[in-house]
Order: sequence, then C-alpha cells, then structure tokens
Amino acid sequence: MDSPSQASQNDEGEGSHISGPLLVEKLAEAGITPQDIKKLSEAGLHTVEAVAYTPKKTLMTIKGISEQKADKILAEGRFPGTLKIIPLGFQSATEVHARRAELVHITTGSKNLDALFGGGIETGAITELFGEFRTGKSQICHTLAVTCQLPVDMGGGEGKCLYIDTEGTFRPVRLLAVAERLGLNGEEVLDNVAYARAYNADHQHQLLTAATAEESYLHDRRISVNSLERYRGWQTK
Repeated sequence: MDSPSQASQNDEGEGSHISGPLLVEKLAEAGITPQDIKKLSEAGLHTVEAVAYTPKKTLMTIKGISEQKADKILAEGRFPGTLKIIPLGFQSATEVHARRAELVHITTGSKNLDALFGGGIETGAITELFGEFRTGKSQICHTLAVTCQLPVDMGGGEGKCLYIDTEGTFRPVRLLAVAERLGLNGEEVLDNVAYARAYNADHQHQLLTAATAEESYLHDRRISVNSLERYRGWQTK
C-alpha cells in the first residue's frame, strides 16, 4: 500500500486546492513573523484554522500578542487564499455543495450499517457511537482504523488513523484480523495507525492538540476516540 501521506502530498501538488488543515507556519507567507507564529504554536494553535476560529480576546491572552498583533494575525489568518478552505463568511450553496461532494465515506465493514450512515462514516464530521456494553462499539473503531486505509473505490480514504484510547481496550491483533479479512498487509496497516492512551480529560485534550502540530496527522482520514463517555463529567460507563 502506498503511503497515505505521500498520496496526500501528491494531490496537493496537482491542484490549487489543499485538502485538510494548514500548519500555522503558513501564516509566514502572509507576513506574520516567525516569533509570533512560535507564540501561537506554543499556545496550542498549530493550524491556520485554529487561529482563524479563535476570538481576538483569546489571542490577546497569549503573552506577547497585543491587540494590534491580534488584529493583524486574524486579518492574515483569514486572507482570501485561506477562505477557500475556511469559510468564515457567506458563500453560495453551489460552493457548499461542491465542498461536500469532496467528502469521503469510510466503510464500517457492514453494508447494512453503512446504509444507515448514508454510505459510511463521513470524513470532516464527528460521529458518535453509543450503546450498551459489548455491543461492538470498540470493534467498529478497530475496523475503521483499517478500512480508512483502503482505496476510495473500496470504501476507504487512502489515509491513516489516529486512535486515542481512554479505556485500555485497543488491541493491535484486532486490526490484524480485519486486515487479513480485507487482504491487506498487516505490518503496513499497523504502521498507519498512531496510537495513544489517554488517562483523563485533560490528557485527551493535550493529545488532540499535539496531533494538530504534526503535519502527518493533519490529513488522517480517521480519528477514533474510544470512548468519550468515560470523561464526560467523570462519569464512567
């Protein structure tokens, strides 16, 4: 299987549209100084999108970012070239339709379940699975970690997976079983899954923030958090 990250880079080189978030370093092209970019990154704002979505009042709480700098950063973070990816203003329904047409649906491995999801798990969106103990939620997460690596015409996304485990239920052997069933190379499948164990809500947030700092993670087709309920008001299942 070709490296998903390489495929993503090739796609970016072929057209002007860049799929996925932009690293905050991209702001240097708009005149933001390396020093200010470093301050943004140290504050956990690792992408242009994160900067553009941040209120000015919050930016001003970052040490070294004055109101004047915040205005400039926000103005440049929302420069026209980025608006094609970060729709902060009005746009036509045609543009919205065209953007949604680019979304990929990842197969769950079950045609019936895919049908319920309208073709599979949609990229660029948050999908929450809930149910009783031992009803297959973790298995679906394991399956998606593999199927997201499939070619698009096979129900995949030709990408990688970032898997955050809050319960200690992640088992690589389950990935290997799915890979074998789909005829994939088990070793390559495991290499394409980045795993982390989250021990509390703050740690989980730190892991997600850290992931945005890595360019290789920004184009992952699947981010699995198993499970969110464990940290909702510290209420365990």
